[in-house]
Amino acid sequence: MTTVEALLLTPGAGGGADHRTLVAIEAALDGRIAVRRHDFAYRRAGRRAPPRAPAVAAELAAELPRIAAELGVPPGRLALGGRSFGGRVCSMAVADGAPAGGLVLLSYPLHPPDRPERLRTGHFDRIDVPCLFVSGARDPFASPEELREHTAAIAGAVTLRFIDGARHDPSSIAARGAVVECVREWLDDLGG
Repeated sequence: MTTVEALLLTPGAGGGADHRTLVAIEAALDGRIAVRRHDFAYRRAGRRAPPRAPAVAAELAAELPRIAAELGVPPGRLALGGRSFGGRVCSMAVADGAPAGGLVLLSYPLHPPDRPERLRTGHFDRIDVPCLFVSGARDPFASPEELREHTAAIAGAVTLRFIDGARHDPSSIAARGAVVECVREWLDDLGG
């Protein structure tokens, strides 16, 4: 079983590392494992719109050795994840060979809303680490049924959690709390 010693959290395409869900996860895990909220290079450069996801994934993969060293953990003991675009980028980096102890994918954008034929899953069969998917049960980017179907391609162990009544962004305090609890329990199960 993988032991996770640190967690890197990345934001959605239009957001920053200060997203309230990422902040809540960091606060809840304080003292258990090291947590780093991380803005992508395009955000740090002051741009709002991201480059294409593969380019962002490659940039993130190049930064991971430094980030792991700063957190004092081997890269394979660092769980990667984030909200929406951030989780997608992390999953692409791992599929392309970046070392990780697991993936924490919050509100994974399986496809654009109302465009289920435009799947963002071509890399799933190259993911071989444990994965946690936490999504709103009413998320227009991925229904529970769609996630169940498409995550079957992932070689690593997959845990799916759905927040009743929530959409893509868990806007209520209760929904954010449920997301935080899902992440905490999953990391505890991994030995983090």
